[in-house]
Amino acid sequence: MMWFVIRRILVSLAVLLGISLVVFLMLHLISDSPGRAVLGQQASQAAVDAFNRENGYDRPVLIQYVDYLLQLLQGDLGRSYKLNEEVGTLLLQNAPRSAMLSLCGLVLALVIAIPLGILQAVRRGRFIDRAATSVSYLLYATPSFLIALVLIGVFSQTVPLFPAEASQSSSPWVVFTDTRAMALPLITLAVTNVVVFAQYQRSSALEQLGMDYIKVARAKGASERVVLTRHLLRNAITPIITLVGVLIPTLLAGNLIVEAVFNYPGLGLLFLNSLHREDYPVLLAYTLIGGALTVAGNFVADLVVARADRRIELGA
Repeated sequence: MMWFVIRRILVSLAVLLGISLVVFLMLHLISDSPGRAVLGQQASQAAVDAFNRENGYDRPVLIQYVDYLLQLLQGDLGRSYKLNEEVGTLLLQNAPRSAMLSLCGLVLALVIAIPLGILQAVRRGRFIDRAATSVSYLLYATPSFLIALVLIGVFSQTVPLFPAEASQSSSPWVVFTDTRAMALPLITLAVTNVVVFAQYQRSSALEQLGMDYIKVARAKGASERVVLTRHLLRNAITPIITLVGVLIPTLLAGNLIVEAVFNYPGLGLLFLNSLHREDYPVLLAYTLIGGALTVAGNFVADLVVARADRRIELGA
């Protein structure tokens, strides 16, 4: 197990390095002059040159990248040119709210999707399976921003049960303290993920239902509830664990859309505002966080799956 972990750590570090290089080059080559993009078209050439020189943008890109890596190793994510504040401080202020929103949306989606997927597998080909599959395909093809707008139109305008705007509280616990204001953002996040999780759970459960250990358990007289919860669920849930790790960056992107539509102060809204302001240090930090979450999610998922199935650890 130790060598398995070491190999995964080395691979993860290499992937993170590659992500940082690609993102750095993309953002720093968007404009011929970062100073011009930051100061605006009305700024004098002397002011632009001074800005580039002060921030090291007049040096070769490779040297800039090496300096950026050294800053990252020291925990320095740079400084926002537009907000005149450390990027790390901005992220720390907004990350807890986004993380709590993502976590609650993920948990809600799993609580709905896992039983639904197993129910579809057990009732394969029947009405509930066909109906759930049809609805899943429809929702999967629907952009998350459209789902959010439909929810606002129905539950905020037509039937005014929930406000159209999320809570503006700075507390990460607002999901629990103001459930009414956070209901629509949570439902939007959950709906977009339930579709994927439920179909994966259905496919995995169908595969496991044909295995010999299920037939043996039923032949021994085990009740259907015991067969499903103690035998089927434990083995059928493994692909979902992997999928959660893979979809972590998707959750971050989903947050961006949800936070923009519902005006929720988090990382997604910070990224969107920084994009409009062309605040490159913030954009770079946000993108790197997405890459880091992707790598971390896959790393944790690999460890959990390897723990559950020794053949994966041994390379079988």
